[in-house]
Amino acid sequence: MRNQLASETSPYLLQHADNPVDWYAWNQAALEKARAENKPIFLSIGYAACHWCHVMAHESFEDEATARFMNEHFVNIKVDREERPDLDSIYMNAVVAMTGQGGWPMSVFLTPDGKPFYGGTYFPKTPRYGMPSFMQVLQGIANAWKTQRADIEHNRAEMQKALSESGVPRTEQDIPLTTRTLELALNNIARAFDNENGGWGGAPKFPQPMTLEFLIRVYTQTRDELILKMITLSLDKMARGGMYDQLGGGFHRYATDDIWLVPHFEKCVNQIHLALLE
Repeated sequence: MRNQLASETSPYLLQHADNPVDWYAWNQAALEKARAENKPIFLSIGYAACHWCHVMAHESFEDEATARFMNEHFVNIKVDREERPDLDSIYMNAVVAMTGQGGWPMSVFLTPDGKPFYGGTYFPKTPRYGMPSFMQVLQGIANAWKTQRADIEHNRAEMQKALSESGVPRTEQDIPLTTRTLELALNNIARAFDNENGGWGGAPKFPQPMTLEFLIRVYTQTRDELILKMITLSLDKMARGGMYDQLGGGFHRYATDDIWLVPHFEKCVNQIHLALLE
């Protein structure tokens, strides 16, 4: 029997319509069900091109025993991050605050009113990579919900406080974007630049089109050779490395190393980079 996602239009959600998990989309009915049954929410956020989303789905969401436990102890909600970037942003901030890192699939446990108290990304079918199995996580959360509700409420309150304190300050007037702000951004980008391999940061190394676009705009005004180096070195290294599909064109989502050699599984054609390379 198909679950609640069968009536959705998102290709990602429809991929999960035949899971034995009784998935809901993010809607009022799902939230009301959680409140009425006093169950925690398991929120899974991903997207159609996400490799590890498919791995976790095959390992856990298609598994009958795992699905039975999920259906008994949780209200399960599936979200397409490409349809709901607003929800993705909110809960990604929470996961990063809890674990120090984020990614997809995003796996977040919420109180019935939608407040996060525990989260992570991919959890394997069996314990490995230093991670517990997904079933171990489910069992731990279900047990804590029954026996350690005060601890969960404390975690929820601390998380809400942390997210509130880390947010952008709100004022009655908009904060102006000044030349000084742009200079600070440029200085931070320059400090983080990899002068040998291009790009920013270490492994895994992601293309950063917004950063490159910003640098191109600045270079067209300043003709600063150091800015040009950051642009050209990054694009040249990306184009000559394994992350770029030399035969079919386009870029994989990111490189698993810091020299752009070994690509991740997901193939994402980035039109901005292609245009710059032509």
